[in-house]
Amino acid sequence: MTSPAGYGSAFARWKSFAASDWEDFVGHRFVEALRDGSLPEENFLKYLRQDYIFLVHFSRAWALAIVKSETLDEMRSAASTVNALVNHEMHLHIETCAAAGISAEQLHATEEEVENLAYTRYVLDAGHSGDFLDLMAALAPCIFGYGEIGLRLESERSSDRYCDWIKTYAGREYQDGCKEVGALVDSALSRRLGSDCVETPRWAQLCDRFRTATRLEIGFWGMALRWP
Repeated sequence: MTSPAGYGSAFARWKSFAASDWEDFVGHRFVEALRDGSLPEENFLKYLRQDYIFLVHFSRAWALAIVKSETLDEMRSAASTVNALVNHEMHLHIETCAAAGISAEQLHATEEEVENLAYTRYVLDAGHSGDFLDLMAALAPCIFGYGEIGLRLESERSSDRYCDWIKTYAGREYQDGCKEVGALVDSALSRRLGSDCVETPRWAQLCDRFRTATRLEIGFWGMALRWP
């Protein structure tokens, strides 16, 4: 699996650093079950309910990125991502669950699984205890991973069962968002660490953050495969 063009140079390097974990994430059994339509509806709905709660915290983390920003452009980009998450991506979850008889109130009241707690709190802690770069490294696997997964599944899927989900992440709006975040990360690194950021002591720390978040993504998929 190769990285789509336009996600930025930092992501390409982070992905290479965490190559084995990254392949386990984007090629997970859960992802393949979406591709061929074999994922039971109960597990898909469980995933959507957990992912809805995840996105609530993920949106808060991106809102924290506004606070951690150093430039107006960084603030605009972070604010744009919050808007996309709250007003667009989460809408898919609400609509799909509503069609299955799960109300918005029930969705919001979903009890978090431990894997969800571990992942979301890790990202929020990265933002609270670290700086803008720590937060970006922890947020990156979700943003770029879903972009990669969406593009691949749209070209390889053998079933229409989960095509709405796939098209959301393969679509131009989400893909443009990935490119915007990629540019944001590259610019933030250059601004804070200079053009040779990979030679700085911070680089290894950021790589570790990215890999940890990737491992937590793998755990999230595994959680969704457990029988509801």
